[in-house]
Amino acid sequence: MSGSNEMFVQIAVQLALPVGAFLLVLGFGLVLRAMLFKRLIRWAQHTKHNLDDIIISSIKVPFVIWFVMLGIYIALQFPKLPENMVHIAGKVLLVLGLFSITLVLANIASGVITHYSGKLGAVMPGASLTQTISRIIIFTIGILVILNALGISITPMLATLGVGGLAVALALQDTLSNLFAGFHIMMNRIVRVGDYIKLESGEEGYVIDINWRTTKVRMLANNTILIPNSKLTQTNVTNYYLPDKDLAVLVNLGVHYNSDLKKVEQVTCEVGKEVMREVAGGFPEFDPFIRYNTFGDSSIGFTVILRGKEYVDQYLIKHEFIKRLHQRYTKEGIVIPYPIRAVNYTQEGNKEK
Repeated sequence: MSGSNEMFVQIAVQLALPVGAFLLVLGFGLVLRAMLFKRLIRWAQHTKHNLDDIIISSIKVPFVIWFVMLGIYIALQFPKLPENMVHIAGKVLLVLGLFSITLVLANIASGVITHYSGKLGAVMPGASLTQTISRIIIFTIGILVILNALGISITPMLATLGVGGLAVALALQDTLSNLFAGFHIMMNRIVRVGDYIKLESGEEGYVIDINWRTTKVRMLANNTILIPNSKLTQTNVTNYYLPDKDLAVLVNLGVHYNSDLKKVEQVTCEVGKEVMREVAGGFPEFDPFIRYNTFGDSSIGFTVILRGKEYVDQYLIKHEFIKRLHQRYTKEGIVIPYPIRAVNYTQEGNKEK
């Protein structure tokens, strides 16, 4: 028993200095990381481009890994460490080094996609699907490089993946269908993040994300709809942001048969111009116009054509236009009749005789 205790004490003494050195280096790295990145973030805020912000954000986690590697390397410099432990530590250093490089590349790719997709908009569709796929590709390559560096042959693994891929594809038909449908949506720019769309089933709202399985749509009521990508490509979708955001705002009205139609047109267009100039979302340079279209049961029907900068602007434009037009019609003596039905008693009486 005493011999085993002495051996344990001896091993503990041998490991004390290397472990202490490792912990000291790691602690120094954490302190340096906090101080260094605080200064780097301040510096990046004063630059015009965002690439430095992306790089700084991408190396935050790998920076700790690098000091873990440095701590292991310094610990290995102490003599009398077991040979098997030195061998394992060397392999760990190799894996950590390759993994940290892979992590940096994945973070930079994700950051660049996020930045430039928002900047280029319609030219480069941005969504979590693009970021996910880029990360998967980079991490897959990184894992293969790590396995190859460890002396593990990846050729049988690739062959196994090829055979197993067919079975996985059959088992995940719906998932793969949604994945490729998401690519189709993004590459053809049928629907883009930020667009306002309306489905054939009636749901409508802003597209907030397109991921590997679903498209997320936020309704005006602040609810979120999750639409499978494959279903989105199979249904009729109205995109109110294509080809442009601005749209015609149509208001259907009717005036009494005794009305002076020229005066009605003049007054209505004047109110429309006022709304276009003063209401948020209106086009100040657009000249509203009307088109008479119906001899109705109780009125002469017509449509007022206004213009809004985007889909949701039509609600405020219609609200202000109807309110101001009603006030102006009252002032000008223009009558919007109630729905009425006239009965010809003379004609009906002749029929009875």
